[in-house]
Amino acid sequence: MKLGLFMMPLHPADRPLRDTLAENTEKSLLAEELGFEELWIGEHFSATTEPICSPLMFLASLLPQTKRIKMGTGVINLPNHHPAIVASEVALFDHMSNGRLLFGIGPGGLASDFELFDNEDPQKRGERMLESIDTILQLWTQDPPYRVSGKYWDLKLSEAIVPDLGIGYLRKPLQQPHPPIAMSAMSPFSGSVKTAAMQGWSPISANFIPEYSVASHWKKYLEGCAAVGRTPDGQDWRVARNIVVAPTDEEARERAFSTAGSNHYYYRYLWEVLRRGNYSIAIKPDPKMDDSEVTVEMLIEATVIHGSPETVTRKLAGLRERIGPFGTLLMAGMDWSGPNREWERDSMRLLAQEVMPALHRQTVPA
Repeated sequence: MKLGLFMMPLHPADRPLRDTLAENTEKSLLAEELGFEELWIGEHFSATTEPICSPLMFLASLLPQTKRIKMGTGVINLPNHHPAIVASEVALFDHMSNGRLLFGIGPGGLASDFELFDNEDPQKRGERMLESIDTILQLWTQDPPYRVSGKYWDLKLSEAIVPDLGIGYLRKPLQQPHPPIAMSAMSPFSGSVKTAAMQGWSPISANFIPEYSVASHWKKYLEGCAAVGRTPDGQDWRVARNIVVAPTDEEARERAFSTAGSNHYYYRYLWEVLRRGNYSIAIKPDPKMDDSEVTVEMLIEATVIHGSPETVTRKLAGLRERIGPFGTLLMAGMDWSGPNREWERDSMRLLAQEVMPALHRQTVPA
């Protein structure tokens, strides 16, 4: 099983941007140092709490400081962008990173971004996303002239082409036929997972969703593979989780549930965002529960894996047995305010150096 770090990222709204950018840089470099294999950064335009509007720009700042870790867009929300711009910028980054890019895509998940880009209709968002990725893949597989006609975008570059001068040509990525594509999913029985499986892409199950919902993603992945006659492979599936590892179970529980802890802030914030967006089903441990029954502590208990290295190893092994054979575990990165910097550094170190080797010993035949 591979290990990665997934950061929305999420910070208190009053923290200065320069401070959170420096923090996220430090955390990313620590992931490289500890042997994490992947780093995923989210995209949000209109929230000071979720402050990175360009994952590619942020990840580019890390390229001179890293050598090995693969870098994923987690995710580029395709309905908000012109596909020719995405195709060109992703291809450029793939070359800049010498092929370390993982191309994560999605329809978006922030209501204020939906309004900003006039993408409030969920059906329209899904259609725009699929049309966009189809257009991007077409642009990557041909030379000019370019003619792509769709419902939402019409692209034409046929007149201003000068082959001898290289004018009129769009960049193609370094990785061929293209960088690995991944699609995020947070809904129970998400159709996005089935689509990803049918297209040969990797699904990413969100970190804050309950276990039954994550398990449903494996079922949808199997459906998608069956629909196109593809052999299912759990190595394609990434599962993100909030994880707190401490020297003892007692310390880990205290850190996970502390009102000064970043997990408490994270779930308090996310519950309010999803509740206001009439999408609380995505995070509730039981979809039949009334919203009035849900507490932050209940959400932490249901979705945060916490304990000593031995306990977390056992919990992760049990999770994989119950939900399906995911190939990559993505640890969710939290805010480092107050005591959380040292707490999360402990979690990252213990997860990478003690938990993952123990998991490998359990899953790899001698």
